Amino acid sequence: MDAQTQKIIDSINRLKREHHALILAHNYQRDEVQAIADVTGDSLALSRAAAKSDARVIVFCGVHFMAETAALLSPDKIVLIPDPDAGCPMANMITAEELRAFKHEHPGAVVVTYVNSSAAVKAESDICCTSSNAVAVVHALDPSREIIFVPDKYLGTFVAAQTGRKLILWHGYCPTHVKIQPEDILRQKQAHPHARVVVHPECTAPVVQLADAVLSTGGMCRYAGRHEVSELIVGTETGILYRLCLENPGKKFYPASEAATCPNMKKITLEKVLWSLQRMEHRVCVPDHIAAQARRAVDAMLGIGG
Repeated sequence: MDAQTQKIIDSINRLKREHHALILAHNYQRDEVQAIADVTGDSLALSRAAAKSDARVIVFCGVHFMAETAALLSPDKIVLIPDPDAGCPMANMITAEELRAFKHEHPGAVVVTYVNSSAAVKAESDICCTSSNAVAVVHALDPSREIIFVPDKYLGTFVAAQTGRKLILWHGYCPTHVKIQPEDILRQKQAHPHARVVVHPECTAPVVQLADAVLSTGGMCRYAGRHEVSELIVGTETGILYRLCLENPGKKFYPASEAATCPNMKKITLEKVLWSLQRMEHRVCVPDHIAAQARRAVDAMLGIGG
């Protein structure tokens, strides 16, 4: 590590103490950002960590909807995102207005919304889900009612297959995960014949069918820690490899595709974390009327588990 980088890290740590701040980093963040975080994990795990913490300030190194969720669960804390332009293309594929119109086309349907969505969209929903608990959420719903599932059609397809429920799907998707193609998995399996394959349920159905396990990022981290796993082909955003290697020395991890890199997740840098703490920017707030309804949908999910 060069002297300038160490100086930035020292300044971050000093300001973190001064502001009584907690730094959270998603599993897809840059290696150096994960390295300075107090907690690393998936979006919901990080928001839960924020809510449980006695920190006054939360610096959320992720994308905007994640910081919004943290703000929903921690209304008494200051939630900052170091780069306000770190958005999520999938979350942007549906608006509250579009969801209202979709609900009008399917009156009486239960709306299940993936947490990878804006607070305004969550506020139009009955219940939220994560990639790890989506199957449990759908299983818990009244079998006599139709289910609208937004915004990720690939996660929805996976959940429908696992539950046997017919879901009315929105047309959203993650541009990073769809870059992982079946031929990528097959090529890596040929190169590493003894490796197991884990993929994220945001991947397309042909990729999912080639996996030994379909898991959230948190699930992948737990799977990698199993004693019988020594090599793993990882079908998700490449940033997770840092944590997998850090937590499992001696094991080998291979990205399913080097193309699966999210440019929005990489927008946050050490310098931006430092500037965020220096200037107390950029604060993420959710209007009260939206927050109350969105929190209700998140709480409904938490009542089921995940």
